Amino acid sequence: MTFHIRRQTQISRRSVLKGTGALMGLPLLNAMLPTNGLAASNSGTAPLRTAYVFTPNGVIMPSWTPEKDGADYELSETLKPLEPFKSEVNVISGLAQDNGRAKGDGPGDHARSASSFLTGAHPVKTAGADIRVGISADQVAAEHLGKETRLPSLEIGIERGRTAGSCDSGYSCAYSSAISWKTEHTPMAKEIVPQLVFDRLFGTAEGTPEERARRARYRRSILDLVTDDASKLSKSLGQTDRRKLDEYFTSVREIETRIEQTQKSAELEKPDFEIPEGVPSDLTQHIRLMYDLMVMAFRTDSTRIATFMLANEGSNRRYEPVGVKEGHHQLSHHRDNKDMIADLRKIDHYLVEQFAYFLQKMNETKDGDGSLLDHSMIVYGSGLGDGNRHRHEQLPIVLAGRGSGTIQTGRHIRYEQETPLNNLFLSLLHRAGANVESFGDSNGVLKELDA
Repeated sequence: MTFHIRRQTQISRRSVLKGTGALMGLPLLNAMLPTNGLAASNSGTAPLRTAYVFTPNGVIMPSWTPEKDGADYELSETLKPLEPFKSEVNVISGLAQDNGRAKGDGPGDHARSASSFLTGAHPVKTAGADIRVGISADQVAAEHLGKETRLPSLEIGIERGRTAGSCDSGYSCAYSSAISWKTEHTPMAKEIVPQLVFDRLFGTAEGTPEERARRARYRRSILDLVTDDASKLSKSLGQTDRRKLDEYFTSVREIETRIEQTQKSAELEKPDFEIPEGVPSDLTQHIRLMYDLMVMAFRTDSTRIATFMLANEGSNRRYEPVGVKEGHHQLSHHRDNKDMIADLRKIDHYLVEQFAYFLQKMNETKDGDGSLLDHSMIVYGSGLGDGNRHRHEQLPIVLAGRGSGTIQTGRHIRYEQETPLNNLFLSLLHRAGANVESFGDSNGVLKELDA
């Protein structure tokens, strides 16, 4: 809805600023909070967000798994970048995704790893159009909660996916390219171009083709498009809210500028491999921009549910930012080669570093009586543990965020082997307000998470 100035009255949490062919969600302001002290059902209180970040090809588990359990543990070599947020995360060991296993279907563990990760279901082995797996946890949440936000969910990634053809031993490419499934037959397409994610969040993808072309031609900032509404809103706010709004506008413009710079850089550079139009050529820039856009989506309550694939499962990307020139998938079949294992450790550590960047941004962003991280549940992990042997147990899982005070953090929690990963997803669905009885092969919730 458009913001209408009403002095000394509460602003709706769902208010937006409007401009020609654009709309801009707002961060949580004091003027949106309850004035009667009753927060139980008021939409002004900070909502709970859920995100799932997927990393492909498994990890080097001995370098990932902490030695001690409980609160008195030290982060492992791979997880060291999370040190500033140790009190805000739980490292969880012992979980398994049984439906990622072959179950008589033969090779294809990478396709099963991605497709079963969030669905808890076993994919039908086919390279044709008759794909089938299951509804993913994020889409179960979106079905229950998506009507509360402008976007029911957000799906982003780094590598473009394919929905046709065989990508892994007779499995459709759709299985390796998506972790989010709206129905058992329908994967959710992820967006990998930062500008297009920005346009989706701020409504600049709306309007006539002529309006969109004009905006692109003149590269008008979203702030220019909503300037009249923003000016009216600012005049009605107190000093603290005006400062919050200024900080928010500054961060939006900073993201816009970075997107523009990476697009120009992609146009100028001619790499030795194909880069889709609009995708930053620098991997670290790309990952961090996507993380920043996810923060923005949560900050403005554009959505409360997101998934992020750091690469497609089975990806053979080279991680040149850390000096790894061999393909990731190729290296994952290391056969105990020390040099290959060393390169894989570099990749694992690098991707955790980028996740730490995301947690820092979430922790720095004020939200209600805490931070975005306080009011979130963020899963980081893979559908494979040991990528060399294609193991679907002992999965590498980190859960970040306090879940609005419902999750006790700061621990390494070790479960018995073969504890279903779907128990974790069921636990998070209940906290998010999707009170389903079961999910996949779940056999209960993880009570040890309770604060």
